[in-house]
Amino acid sequence: MPPTAPAKRAPRAAPTRTNDPERTTANILEVATHAFADKGFDGARIDEIAEAMHTSKRMIYYYFGSKEALYLAVLEGAYQRMRAAEATLDLDALPPAKALEALVGFTHDYQLANPDFVRLVANENMLHGAFLKQSKTIREQNASAITTVQRVCERGVRDGVFRGDLDPIDLHMSISALCFFNVANRYTFSLIFERGPTLPKSAVAKRRERIVEMVLRFALK
Repeated sequence: MPPTAPAKRAPRAAPTRTNDPERTTANILEVATHAFADKGFDGARIDEIAEAMHTSKRMIYYYFGSKEALYLAVLEGAYQRMRAAEATLDLDALPPAKALEALVGFTHDYQLANPDFVRLVANENMLHGAFLKQSKTIREQNASAITTVQRVCERGVRDGVFRGDLDPIDLHMSISALCFFNVANRYTFSLIFERGPTLPKSAVAKRRERIVEMVLRFALK
């Protein structure tokens, strides 16, 4: 008697609750971004994300395959959005000092307006970058952050307004640190020093001005 042929695996059924896969994917990522930013990877649950979307876990797994893959897509998307917004700055049209001022101001404003980005980065650092290191695109996505600073620095040095020993990565790190702290540490800082986590617009503007000033004073000759 000839051996029985192995049963063919049934093809995965397409989702039936949407005719717009791109919109569905974007909606999943939007809800998942808030969930992972709020609760971290371990705390966020797929069933809660599905419930918030009024859909099923099956739909989410259909598009992303696993919670890990969804989380990585959220991280990559968060960085991609910041770099895309940064790319709209026409820094080459500005004198070097003004370009650096614009870049620092943008970083401050973006992170303040997008606390989910800050929380996602902080959460991933608590995981020692375990998921982001699996990304095949994250370094390429963020290369522009350094080339942007490098172009500004090179023009500033060439024009004789910036010190000659500026390191683009070091400068980028300093800018990020000064802006990141305002969001990442707002609650602990406010509790310890009795400065509310939600500051008046005038205080936010003053803090922004000080950050720009500190970076410029460091970069200028």
